[in-house]
Amino acid sequence: MKTLQGKIALVTGATRGIGKGIAIALGEAGATIYITGRSDTLTATSAEVIAAGGQCIPVQIDHSDDTAVATLFERIDNEQNGQLDLLVNNAFSGVKVLRDNQGKSFWEGDLNLWDACNNVGLRSHYIASVYAAKIMTKRRQGLICTISSWGSLNYIFGVAYGTGKAACDRLAADMAVELKQHNVASLSLWPGIVGTEEITQWAREFPTQNPAISAGYNWETPLFTGRVLAALAAEPQIMRLTGTTQIVAELAHDYGILDENGVRPASFRSLRFILPLVIPELRNYAQFLPDLHVPWFLLLLNALSSPKFRKF
Repeated sequence: MKTLQGKIALVTGATRGIGKGIAIALGEAGATIYITGRSDTLTATSAEVIAAGGQCIPVQIDHSDDTAVATLFERIDNEQNGQLDLLVNNAFSGVKVLRDNQGKSFWEGDLNLWDACNNVGLRSHYIASVYAAKIMTKRRQGLICTISSWGSLNYIFGVAYGTGKAACDRLAADMAVELKQHNVASLSLWPGIVGTEEITQWAREFPTQNPAISAGYNWETPLFTGRVLAALAAEPQIMRLTGTTQIVAELAHDYGILDENGVRPASFRSLRFILPLVIPELRNYAQFLPDLHVPWFLLLLNALSSPKFRKF
């Protein structure tokens, strides 16, 4: 269904991975999407968005360049007559450096790890949100969605990564406070383990002791996050969610959304995910396990904080 027909969106960092999946899913819903990235693979992403049913405008840009970012939003403002319905803060430049520093403590790693994770990442999300808010508040409508991670609550890829993701959640929540009076929503979104090109390579290079993870157990595709985001962008009561952190798999359950392979992965805080993670022998019987969610306040104590999981 073309639920986003006539809507204007911007997805940052859409050349591959989650950003690309989001752009394609918004195309499925009929939106017009501006996509950004630093490589010429934007053209390939644009073609897939158009094939999915949307309109796509690729813009090659480095999100560490504030002037270029300002110019991008000025272009959107002019070309779309002051309309911008959705900003997806997704651009992130830390994957390669994180992989290069795998297994090192923060004092042993490269000093540029912090900037690699949080310059084009946390900082660029803030800058993009500033310019998006200038447009959205004038029309008194819009959604700013910041792609974050459960690494903000549980140790995964190290200090710089986790600190940045926790700050992304706080960024979304605090922006919501100031945007609420203007009827503009802001929230953070946590995908599960997404089988992007980088994560697939990472799992191959650094196989975990837990075979469920290395075998791709309960992985989501990038399109899954995108389909959930399309539902959020079409949600008439989106202000009820402003300021919150949402989990992709749980929203997919609420909206009846399936992944591209026809299944619905479990939330990372569901017993259906946690038990096979701790007891790999249960992996083939996951569909028979209860889809009960561990309360938020227990997440720091559950199986996701085990040493086995932290090594991934």
